[in-house]
Amino acid sequence: MLVLASKSASRQVMLRDAGVEFISRPADLDERAIEAAMADAPPHEVALALAEAKAMAVQDEGLPILGSDSLVIVEGRRFDKPASRDDAAEHLRFFSGKVMHLHSAAAIARDGALVWRHAAAAHLHVRDLSEGFITDYLEREWPEVGYCVGVFRIEALGVQLFEKIEGDHFTVLGMPLLPALGALRELGELPR
Repeated sequence: MLVLASKSASRQVMLRDAGVEFISRPADLDERAIEAAMADAPPHEVALALAEAKAMAVQDEGLPILGSDSLVIVEGRRFDKPASRDDAAEHLRFFSGKVMHLHSAAAIARDGALVWRHAAAAHLHVRDLSEGFITDYLEREWPEVGYCVGVFRIEALGVQLFEKIEGDHFTVLGMPLLPALGALRELGELPR
């Protein structure tokens, strides 16, 4: 059993589908403040810092706490979840025809100490998106994609944004799951 320090539906589905018993207890922290304090840090370090902060923000004696976060960089610009549907459309217009670098990280804390951390990256080549596609896409996917950095759910219509994806499927979903499962086995939380 572990505590997932996130309310992310995709992270919950990943763990559930992998047969991991967990309870969800979202971390209460100011993610934008952490990002702002690390404005000049490499993206993978920012993703790691956010994952670590989430894992450390939730307290539960004895149970491992899994924190995870993802961020998107396109042409050197960091993107957060869209604030509105109009913001989502602007993000998609900017992403059109470019490579989206998605950095996902996970960290595990136990008894107030960080015991594991890992970051991974995926590179998603966004096809040229027409204005008609963007409008139709948001009509069908909003508000769900409003909770997603990158404005997509790869397991849904978001797959249509891309012409090529380089990287681990789980990283694209929002958490480097295979390394996290390995860490949980090493910690004795999953059978070997």
